[in-house]
Amino acid sequence: MKKIVMIVLLINFSNTLLAQSPYISVKEYGTQYFLNGIITKYALSNDSNFKWYDRNYKSYTVPAEIKNAFSDAKGKVQFIVFGGTWCEDTQSILPKFFKIQEEAAIPDADISFFAVDRNKKTIGGIADAFKIVNVPTIIVMKYGKEVGRVVEYGRTGQWDKELAAFLN
Repeated sequence: MKKIVMIVLLINFSNTLLAQSPYISVKEYGTQYFLNGIITKYALSNDSNFKWYDRNYKSYTVPAEIKNAFSDAKGKVQFIVFGGTWCEDTQSILPKFFKIQEEAAIPDADISFFAVDRNKKTIGGIADAFKIVNVPTIIVMKYGKEVGRVVEYGRTGQWDKELAAFLN
């Protein structure tokens, strides 16, 4: 019995060691690094290297009309998000986007988040498939089709209102 338990534990441990991460960390400029691949907001909020996340998250107050638009769309849309952890626009906008998501109770499962490198490329070529040119890019999907996207600060500079308009 002990041998079987040890074998099962050994297999589970080796699978953990051999499992591929859905993203990579790339070190640059000595101590800075960026992420590339499939990530979640938790990869940013829980990493002390990304102090900008918490600062920009806390600085944003979600307007009621934005929260209501997101809440009303809950379960009807999905978001595909592309951002560069090295990018100042991403550092400003995405923590605020995720604050809207949380206040509107949008499930994490309704958001696919891809970190890009400085060339706006992702592992597996997902950014190319969505024709990502600038980041952040937030794409609103409904029934598997794109209904709109906001690139950087949007056309008007009010990226959050532009997203809400796609949801209405």
